[in-house]
Amino acid sequence: MLTGISKKELELISKLEFARKYFFTSADVDLISKNKTQRYNLTKNLLKKKRIVKLNRYKYYLVPIKARTGLWTEDSLIIADEMFDGKDYLIGGWAAANYYHLTEQIPMQTDIYTTKRQGKIVLFNHRYVFHRTTKEKTKRAVSKTIAGHTFKIIPKIEAKRWMKLR
Repeated sequence: MLTGISKKELELISKLEFARKYFFTSADVDLISKNKTQRYNLTKNLLKKKRIVKLNRYKYYLVPIKARTGLWTEDSLIIADEMFDGKDYLIGGWAAANYYHLTEQIPMQTDIYTTKRQGKIVLFNHRYVFHRTTKEKTKRAVSKTIAGHTFKIIPKIEAKRWMKLR
């Protein structure tokens, strides 16, 4: 048994890992908790122990057990898609240029254009910068797949145009 993890926390982690459900909601925690208070305490303690990471108001990412020290990383494009549940966003900037192999430079941040948020957040030692945009612009996004996960990104021609301005 991992040190510092209670039986209930271990039960939750093992059920999610066995189902390979690394992105989960509080409804998944309800399956093993008796009430709202226990659900809140489970998620709060796992957040404090860095075994889960909060992506938005109701969605979390489970850091796998094989990450013994709690250090883990997931592809930033997948994290961005999960943050917005696949709706009303698109990825641009250096992350898009890197995805289309227009640059060899590894992006230090992921620029996400969305109708919902603005500001910055740091998850897994990677910065996500949210830019406000319109619904019409988010509809121009194309769907791509990486590691079996679909996400939305600006078209390649727009990424090329963006690179010429740099």
